Amino acid sequence: MASCKQCLISDAVADVIINDSGICNLCTDYNPATKMQEEEKRKERETDLEKAIQDCKGQAEYDCLVPVSGGKDSIYLLYKLKVEYGLNVLAFTTDINIPVIAWDNMVRTLDALEIDHAIYRPSNKFYQKLFRYLLKNQEQRGAVYSISYVYAPLFEGDAIKLAIEKQIPLVMAGYSPGQPEPERMLYEFSRHLITEVDWTPPGLKNCNEFDEQELSRFLNPLTYPKNTQFPRYLAPFHAWAYNQDEIMQQVVKLGLVKSAKNASPIFSNYPINWLLMYSDLKYFGYNPYLPEFAELIREGKASRAQWKILFPILDFMINHKVLLGKETNKSLKWLEMTEDELTINQPKGVYDPPV
Repeated sequence: MASCKQCLISDAVADVIINDSGICNLCTDYNPATKMQEEEKRKERETDLEKAIQDCKGQAEYDCLVPVSGGKDSIYLLYKLKVEYGLNVLAFTTDINIPVIAWDNMVRTLDALEIDHAIYRPSNKFYQKLFRYLLKNQEQRGAVYSISYVYAPLFEGDAIKLAIEKQIPLVMAGYSPGQPEPERMLYEFSRHLITEVDWTPPGLKNCNEFDEQELSRFLNPLTYPKNTQFPRYLAPFHAWAYNQDEIMQQVVKLGLVKSAKNASPIFSNYPINWLLMYSDLKYFGYNPYLPEFAELIREGKASRAQWKILFPILDFMINHKVLLGKETNKSLKWLEMTEDELTINQPKGVYDPPV
């Protein structure tokens, strides 16, 4: 396998071709004119975001709700909204598989900014059952995709449900550019999705492994009365100029997290991610987050020098289950699974969230 000299992406990734000069087709096709067009679209989104922020003030007990995982982006988003925009913010966390570092980041930030925090602690048994089923029945894009695009609609739906209950007009998530997939969300979930579509993944409905009560955990706006006021769900980092390294530096400088280690997504991400990366490395031969970070590098939003060092270290830890890679075996034990049960056997799209 070869890697691009500019963005680090591997030619093991589907449709990536690296030329004799060591540059991938994604970099050679990257057009400055396209970048200018994207910047214009970003500015349009920024204008809409500024208006949405002003319009939300004073409509309810809280101006906005922010799902918080303890990572750098959601931490910095809290700061921006509370300090720079003066909003009355309610932070919200679904407490499943969150590491100690992320909790430390949340506690420090929420105390420093004096922000209220709602925590939902669902039964672990359902999530163990869900993750176990998905890992034994992964779709063609692997473990990270199969888990992420079922788990994300769950906690996104949790946030929307709470916003409806408290009549909060805005939910604002700390998604970086490229998260989630643009087909599903580019800056905002559509009104059609928020108000008219059952979020339950068809692949779970049809597998006969989950009962109605378990499936009801997914948002279904069709079960709400017709006069229900649904919030807007925005991703401000799709509208503001974004630079990953600057955000990591800022949250430390502002005292919201105690060190660069705490600001790093390597340490603040969900522990089960190490198992997901292990499974995908095993099947595909490259880190599943490589395309996402390669795109940020290509667009000047992440440091090539930093990730050139970090990705080989990450892959070594994962493949050999050492240091942070030890979380692989811990997650297997939590899910009562063996490594041999990690299986790709479902068609592409079977778990796709609604769009």
